[in-house]
Amino acid sequence: MTEKEVLIKGLKTNYKIAGEGPAVLILHGWGGSSDSWLAFQKILSEKGYKVIVLDFPGFGKSITPPQPWDLDDYTNFVLDFTEKVGLGQFFLVGHSFGGRISIKFVIKHPEKIKKLILCDSAGIKPKPGLKTLIIFCMARLGNAIFTPKHLIRFKDAARNFFYAFLRRKDYVKANGTMRETIKRVLNEDLLSELPQIRTKTLIVWGAADRMVPVKYAHIFKEKIVDSELEIIPKIGHSPHLEVPKKLSEIVLKFLS
Repeated sequence: MTEKEVLIKGLKTNYKIAGEGPAVLILHGWGGSSDSWLAFQKILSEKGYKVIVLDFPGFGKSITPPQPWDLDDYTNFVLDFTEKVGLGQFFLVGHSFGGRISIKFVIKHPEKIKKLILCDSAGIKPKPGLKTLIIFCMARLGNAIFTPKHLIRFKDAARNFFYAFLRRKDYVKANGTMRETIKRVLNEDLLSELPQIRTKTLIVWGAADRMVPVKYAHIFKEKIVDSELEIIPKIGHSPHLEVPKKLSEIVLKFLS
């Protein structure tokens, strides 16, 4: 495995590359990095694939963008990256947040993707239920409470506590421009765009995923025409960390 750097959109971008053969590009989830895919990358590279895992801007060893990005910014970044490192056609693997970007990318640039693998992918915005409405009301109440000048300095700490209580860890961990970035990313619902995917797609899901429940796997399967679904029992949101060997077996079978 070799670690390299490349300049994309003026940002120093870190990535790891291993193996020789057909190219596989992996897009990691929010809060992840190329490091989190080392075991999976090693297995695939030993099976005759050139496996590339980048650190998105704002993650791992890559530089954070000076301004907040949205989903299109990340999608365009991936295109620039593939052109910079000389990737022609390739297999695309997207996990969670990386799945969102993969969906956008394969719709915009289907000619570049041989096959698509979505692993516990984000991208479908949940419909507001009772819990969501309660959260919304509490958030508005909190804004009103901490508006006075003598209380405004406590607003960020209170917001962080609130999101930590709701287990919205991604938001709590995000700082500066990345906090605005995650808000922009989460606001975009890709449900209506899924039928536009015409690339052969594998959907892999952990049955015990609590961050993106397995019911969404079935929605992806229903909406993406040429798709297969593989559910891994007793596994959570990160199969590449929990069972990299099992995930590798599933993906290798699909690639071949």
